[in-house]
Amino acid sequence: MEMDDNTFQRHLRVTKAQFVFFTQKIQEKGMNDMHPCGGPANIPMQKKKVMFLWYLANQNSFRELSDKFDVSQGAAHNVIVEVLDLTCLLASSFITWPTDCEKRTNPAVFSRVCGIDGIVGAIDGCHIKIQRPPIRGGDYLNRKSFYSILLQGIVDDQGKFIDIFTGPPGRVHDSRMLRASPFFENWRQSMGPYKLLGDTAYISHTYLFIITPKRDNGALTVQDQQLNAWISRGRVVVEQAFGRLKCKWRRLRDLQNSHVDIMVKIIVASCALHNMCIGLAEGACNEHPHGCPRQEDDNN
Repeated sequence: MEMDDNTFQRHLRVTKAQFVFFTQKIQEKGMNDMHPCGGPANIPMQKKKVMFLWYLANQNSFRELSDKFDVSQGAAHNVIVEVLDLTCLLASSFITWPTDCEKRTNPAVFSRVCGIDGIVGAIDGCHIKIQRPPIRGGDYLNRKSFYSILLQGIVDDQGKFIDIFTGPPGRVHDSRMLRASPFFENWRQSMGPYKLLGDTAYISHTYLFIITPKRDNGALTVQDQQLNAWISRGRVVVEQAFGRLKCKWRRLRDLQNSHVDIMVKIIVASCALHNMCIGLAEGACNEHPHGCPRQEDDNN
């Protein structure tokens, strides 16, 4: 913590106020100040959290992490797993579906942006690059010719995740991933009369709750083109959310872990921290004040 605010945020991707809030939430989940995590000595809780945030914010190996924080590689691994598990326990409190009150106010923002009424969110899928898993590795090779795990995200008008589903291998189509998600099982109860904005991957009579653009077959009317433009304008928020997620938590740009379950937890934890920062009135990205560019990671 012996850094000025700008340096602290540049290295750990959170402000000092956000770090304090994260500390409080982790303590509520049972992390003690000197909880043993393996190795010859105990590691203070504050150091564990700094190590964890550094791990998510960068792409250092465990060898580099152990050198930087002066702990053994085994202890560094145990610290990351410990804080990762606790952060995933927090995910359900950070990633929440809109309340009835929020459902009544969110559509007004989308309406101002894209001119379409009754919208509470935007949905899309995103590839998270990984190494080939040792089990059924071929399933994870996507059509872009790299191995990946998929993340389905639904965001609100602020770019905050209101629902996520992750874990399907990269070869799965967005439409199939949606059908496999817990959200789809209860979409009628969750959505009510409201709608989501989606891309052409969700064109189907099955997804009555998603407004999609019409495919450009060369015969679109002026009205069709205008509607497509409105939908695209409204969907920008989910594109920016994925871009910001990977800009802040750079571990997601290329997960080098070998266990799929750990990779899924890293994705969930990153989404939870993404929401935590937005909930604490985070400003624009210092590096990309006009929006973080999204990598070529869509699933279309």
